[in-house]
Amino acid sequence: MIEPAKICEIPDILKLCDACRLLMETKGIYQWTTEYPNEKQFINDIKRKELYVLKQNDRLVGCIVLSIVIDAEYIPVKWLTDNGNHLYIHRLAVHPNYQGKGFAQQLINFGENHARSNQFTSVRLDTFSQNKRNQRFYEQRGYQKLADIYFSNQSEHPFHCYELVL
Repeated sequence: MIEPAKICEIPDILKLCDACRLLMETKGIYQWTTEYPNEKQFINDIKRKELYVLKQNDRLVGCIVLSIVIDAEYIPVKWLTDNGNHLYIHRLAVHPNYQGKGFAQQLINFGENHARSNQFTSVRLDTFSQNKRNQRFYEQRGYQKLADIYFSNQSEHPFHCYELVL
């Protein structure tokens, strides 16, 4: 079941993200750091009613942020559609113990369905250039890779911007 996250779930969300970070690092993917994602960001996501969690048998197994706020790094990107009514996906994560079971598909389906039902023009996101698995995941769903952006506090490598026009 996917539902809005609660403040009391932040410690579990942080543990989930840290487990994802550690797994990515074993694969040479330094996408997330000990500073990102962090508690302050998740608290802000909850206050804006943008953070959702996926539970399986009352266990938190994944999360996703569905935002209407365009990050400053996204402004110079030449998107497929004009800036306006878009949904931005951030911090999609599935605990390593539950990866490969379709939970990421469930979370992204939830986000895309939310975008369609709220008549957004497109779904936009970024993924790390060194994370080929994520790139294939989005491209197989019809997302188009556009420009690169940089989050210097996370990595020297770029992040690819993707857009799915609805």
